[in-house]
Parts: sequence; structure tokens; C-alpha cells
Amino acid sequence: MMTKSSDPDAGLPAPARTSGEGSRTLRAGFIPLVDASVLIAAAEFGFAEREGLTLDLVKDVSWANVRDRLAFRQFDIAHMLSPMPVASMLGLGSNPSPTITPFSLGRGGNAITLSTRLFDRMRNATGLSEAASALENAKTLSKVLVEMKASGEPMPTFGVTYPFSSHNYEFRYWLAAGGIDPDRDVKLVVVPPPLTSDALAAGAIDGFCVGAPWNMVASERGVGRIVAAKQDIWPSAPEKVIGMRPEWADSHPETVSRLIVALDAAARWCDRPENHDALAEALADARYIAAPIHIIRHVLAGEFSLDAKGNRRIIDNYFMFHSGFANYPRTSQALWIYSQMIRWGQAELGLNPARAAASAYRPDLYRTALGEGSAPSDADVRIEGADENDRFMDGHVFEPSKLPDYIAGFAVKSALPFIPHPDET
Repeated sequence: MMTKSSDPDAGLPAPARTSGEGSRTLRAGFIPLVDASVLIAAAEFGFAEREGLTLDLVKDVSWANVRDRLAFRQFDIAHMLSPMPVASMLGLGSNPSPTITPFSLGRGGNAITLSTRLFDRMRNATGLSEAASALENAKTLSKVLVEMKASGEPMPTFGVTYPFSSHNYEFRYWLAAGGIDPDRDVKLVVVPPPLTSDALAAGAIDGFCVGAPWNMVASERGVGRIVAAKQDIWPSAPEKVIGMRPEWADSHPETVSRLIVALDAAARWCDRPENHDALAEALADARYIAAPIHIIRHVLAGEFSLDAKGNRRIIDNYFMFHSGFANYPRTSQALWIYSQMIRWGQAELGLNPARAAASAYRPDLYRTALGEGSAPSDADVRIEGADENDRFMDGHVFEPSKLPDYIAGFAVKSALPFIPHPDET
């Protein structure tokens, strides 16, 4: 059947409503980040309502809270970090509960920010260019860390948002590409996204990897310098997803399909630049991100103030909410996340764990809702990083069928035995 709407995407397929599930209110947890845009737009601009759904959005303070409230059935669905369903299906963390995702909320949005004090030291020590690449910044930081260690200075402390997060793996990937061991040369701690800028300003941390708008908030305050973006590390890396309990998905198939249709339409809407003013205004509201509207508008356009000195950078497609199959939950991406969990000592290598990791991403539910024509033409499990427009920053290529060789090929990886990782925050 076809939905009726004045929206340009009115021709999108909608699932037949035959199971009697009827109109439904879904309680959805989220963290105040721009990458929650699709979920927020679906609620604010009528896309959920068009599918007979009401989204009751609940702002939360930490990813662990979101995970627990989904597990304890306080939430029906949740805005989640892309590795969280993978970790849950592997039984990792302090409260693992089976979680799947049938829909990615897009790509992009993360960046790495260092304190202005640390970045100035890097520049003064090596003559680092203001236009240095992400890899050059990482290698320069490595040289400064050697000097700090030789002089007996404490190692710097960097913030990530959650142990099983894209931020953790991307920060580690960036550090390791520069020759830095994330477990021995620096200290990584968990800091909730809205607190990262304040923690940097107070000197509690020396840098962080977080989603928009908090990198730009730090740079405009003059306390941080953005040194790398998610696109520099791996452009196709999944960022946030919609998480749900598999038993809930199984018992509400029509609702799941209707939700995916609503989110797909919202993602298309979010991608269009002419809608960014309205989207930025909605996101800036105190109910959602509660950040300056001009900063949100700039990050939606990929326009970065790298620091408070006027250095700027424009990143095309910094956010991809729909284009390029950004919403498709590709199984090989779940397996890449699993590879990083193994690389950093969070998970064991094995066939059964690999199958469990892959089961977290459900492209079958996506195709059921939107039709086979909505899916990419290549396989759900593909070689990642082989396309010239989708390279990893260090040149590695991820072939899921050769996962042990892929992990062994990294010069920097955990030397510690696997110990189940308790995430306290």
C-alpha cells in the first residue's frame, strides 16, 4: 500500500496493517546528540504519526542508563551506539540483555578534540601545520607522548562515551594509527557526552571523542582543538542505531515495520539541506539537545570551527542520515565492531561469538519493512574499506572471512588476555 502525504517521499512503501496491533505509543530513550536527529524528526514532523505511531521521547544522561531501561522494559526502543547491540549479543558488560537493531540512524557526527594546551604543545614541538591531517596529528601526538614519558610527566587522560562505543574504537584506531598504545601510553575514561566540554575546560581530561555538537562547543569556548573527524578514520563506520529487544520485535512485527517506514521517511527529510533550519531549531530545544542553534546548524552543514582562532574546515556529508544506504544495518559492519572488541581485549575470537555478533544487525527486518529494492545490491557481508572513497585511515581492509588475519595484522593491539569488561557508566 502507499501512504498519503504532501511530503515528497509520500510514495514510500508502508506495511500492510493486518495483525491488529493498531495505533501504538513507543517509549524511546535517547541521548542529546545530533545523531538522534532521525528519531527526533520522526516524532516532531509527523513521520511517526503518519504510520499510526506516537514516539514518546525520553532524554537520558548515559548510555548505560539507556541500555538498562531498554532491558528492564522502561523503553520499547532506544537511540543506541552501534556497538551496543553487538556487545549485548556477546553477553558483554555489567547488564547484558539481548538487543538487536533493524535500522541505523546514519553515519558521521563524531570527532576527536584535544585540549588547546596539548595541541599547542604538539604544534610547538614539531611545527605541526594548522592544516595537518588526522594521521599527522596522531603521529605528532605520539612524539609528544614520548617526551612526556621521558620527563616523568603523567600520561594524558582522554574521554570516551562508553566502553562499547564507536567513540572508543575510533579513538583507539586513531591513536594506534599514530603508533600510540591506548592501554599503555594514555588513560581512557568514560565521560557522558554533554559533560565532555566542561571536563576539558576544567582540566579533568586532555581530549575526547564524542558526537556533535559537543566538539564544536569545546572549540568555540576556546578549550579544545578538533584534530580528526569520523570520516577521517572510516567514512562508512556505523554510528547510532535503533535498538530493541528481539522478543519485543518478534511479538510486534507490524509495529517494527511501521517504525522503520517512519524512520526511513524522516531520514530522507533530514538529509535535505532545505530542512536543516527547521531541524536545527527542533534539536536546539531544551527537550532535546539544548545547545546553541547556530552550532547545530553549522555541524549539520559540516562547517567546523576547529578552534577559537578562526581555523575552519568543511566536511562534505559530515552527517549522512539516509543517502548511501546509511540506514542499512549491514552484517559486515557488526563483524568489524566485533573485530575491534577482540583487538582491544573485550571479546574472544571464535565462530560462535562471531555468529552472535552478526545476529545483532537485522537487515532482514529492514527489507521486510521497505522492500528488497530498498537494500543495497551487494552482500550483507562484504569487504569493508576496499572502495577508494571508503578507506580506513591506516590502509587496512576488513575481510570478514579472514577475521583472525585482520586482527593479527595490526602492529598495535591489546596484549592482555580477554577478561569480560564491566562497564560501570
